[in-house]
Amino acid sequence: MADSALLADHTTLRVGGRARRFAVAETERELIDLVTECDEAAEPLLILGGGSNLLISDDGFPGTVVRVALAGLDADVSTCGGAAVRVAAGENWDDVVAYAVEQEWSGLETLSGIPGSVGATPIQNVGAYGSDVSHTITSVRTWDRHDRTQRTFPLTECGFAYRSSRFKREPGRYVVLDVGFQLPLGSLGAPIAYPELAARLGTDVGRRVPAGEVRDAVLAVRRGKGMVLDPADHDTWSAGSFFTNPILTPDEAAALPADAPRFASGQDVKTSAAWLIQHSGFGRGHGGPRAALSGKHVLALTNRGGATAADLVALAREVRDGVEARFGVRLVPEVNLVGVSL
Repeated sequence: MADSALLADHTTLRVGGRARRFAVAETERELIDLVTECDEAAEPLLILGGGSNLLISDDGFPGTVVRVALAGLDADVSTCGGAAVRVAAGENWDDVVAYAVEQEWSGLETLSGIPGSVGATPIQNVGAYGSDVSHTITSVRTWDRHDRTQRTFPLTECGFAYRSSRFKREPGRYVVLDVGFQLPLGSLGAPIAYPELAARLGTDVGRRVPAGEVRDAVLAVRRGKGMVLDPADHDTWSAGSFFTNPILTPDEAAALPADAPRFASGQDVKTSAAWLIQHSGFGRGHGGPRAALSGKHVLALTNRGGATAADLVALAREVRDGVEARFGVRLVPEVNLVGVSL
């Protein structure tokens, strides 16, 4: 347990003030004990994974920050349903994807290159290139801070939705301990669902190609957008996509220009936040010398060196308000905001 720690050192945006206390939990017992200690003392608590989806205030955090470092992966490949895999919350997500591809367990390959820890994936229902992590999750085991007991949620009780889950909708209640996945066996990846990825692979949507090739293609596409962490590349000093793609009613979608992207989302229509941003006058690199949109992808807000949380909040507000003024659509942050608001 450290008396203090600079949170900028623990987030991919590289901003954030100091935590009053900072601890690393390497076992479930340590994690549960730290959480319980804070709850009994009514002390503010922030659970930290890879720090890849956070924008933390320059004032820091006025309580205890616990970084989850739980490790371990267990797999049962004896069932006809494929590989039943359980992964500890602190494992690096992309390391798990790489291992699954190596073992010829399919279903995760399109989620290659996403930074962060396994425990964060069900909270956000992370996704990319036509796939969400909820497509392969079977269960999520948690510590319930309200009832002070372990609780396992099967897939049907996780409440997954676009970049959301019951764990996100009840913020702070559940601490993820591990996540279960069911992954088909075989060298072929899941059917390609995203046109850009299909084009990169030289195939058609709906076709299957080797998972290793899919992973390589996804990583190449993400690198081209500054979405694979690289300390030397300020375009990767970000929290990934800052805003979610808006989900609109059919009437709201009809009010958009005819060339605006539209994708079915149940009874509603999903459109592209990046398209709205670009067509509201915010191009790549828009911003100042410290905080700016990525030079590769307008959906990422980046720290160009020396940025503060206040700089990034100001930029996010400018973009959000500009899109709303132009199209009447209010963008919603995908990034978790700690001690700041838009």
